[in-house]
Amino acid sequence: MIGILDAGAHTSVQDLGRPGQLCYGIPPSGAVDRYAFVLANRLVGNADGAAALECTLLGPRFEVDAPCAMAVTGAPMPVTVNGFEAPGWTTLPLKPGDVVKLGSARSGVRSYVAFSGGVDVPVVMGSRSTYVRGRLGGFEGRALRKGDRLRIFAACPPPARRIVRHALPDYEAEPAVRVVLGPQADRFAPDGVAALLGNPYEMLPQSDRMGARLRGARIAHSRGHDIISDGIAAGSIQVPGDCQPIVLLADRQSTGGYPKLATVCSFDLGRVAQVRPGRSLRFRAVTLGEAHELLRKSCAVLASELHETVR
Repeated sequence: MIGILDAGAHTSVQDLGRPGQLCYGIPPSGAVDRYAFVLANRLVGNADGAAALECTLLGPRFEVDAPCAMAVTGAPMPVTVNGFEAPGWTTLPLKPGDVVKLGSARSGVRSYVAFSGGVDVPVVMGSRSTYVRGRLGGFEGRALRKGDRLRIFAACPPPARRIVRHALPDYEAEPAVRVVLGPQADRFAPDGVAALLGNPYEMLPQSDRMGARLRGARIAHSRGHDIISDGIAAGSIQVPGDCQPIVLLADRQSTGGYPKLATVCSFDLGRVAQVRPGRSLRFRAVTLGEAHELLRKSCAVLASELHETVR
């Protein structure tokens, strides 16, 4: 078990999501930064989809009551074990009674805490992920609170490993996010498309796991800002009547009635979710063929050995 002594700003249980339920109005949820999430699990010897904690801006403080291993990845939150600084992106062995604290993120937005064996919460509709708006999955369908106790599956201690330096994301840099235009790019004026691809967009504080709300150059429509509602893919960039883009994320709605100018490529979507409010990002268009090739390369990188044994 781990006991939550302080829950942080917003900490929830997530896995790789709840596929196949959008037709019933249930979003997939799951970790918004899949790259950091998967590497956290690999550092503690778990399957990629084992349930872990997603921490937003300010991490939790918790105590473990049995030996286990832990890894913290994603946004760089300072980590201490019993008051002593500990590294991120590394396997950390824990003993009964150890108290772990994650501080405020120095850059980025979300960190991931994986435990050897994975977090043991009930499977709901094929996933352990939390969908807070629907009070579904995770720990009682909500973000964690002080006093909660989470069960962890028993597992053999993994070898101590760390992620190699060249594989660590840079959450400080302004990302160039690759998109494929469509499915309703024809409903935007040429200067509207040029605005999206030629200007930086600032992340707004109203952003959350449902969508990244952005502010920047106006994106002009050519035939109005309403369409017959249709399906929303992960990464869809909706542009409502205020002419400002919204990138739809893991907790997105299943359908929407605003035209979608472009779709963020899946391999860049986690980077969008790590842009802090007040910081900016840019969009760059690629063809569908280029997106497929970039996805193959991204999958090959994640499948390669990105960690090394700690000596």
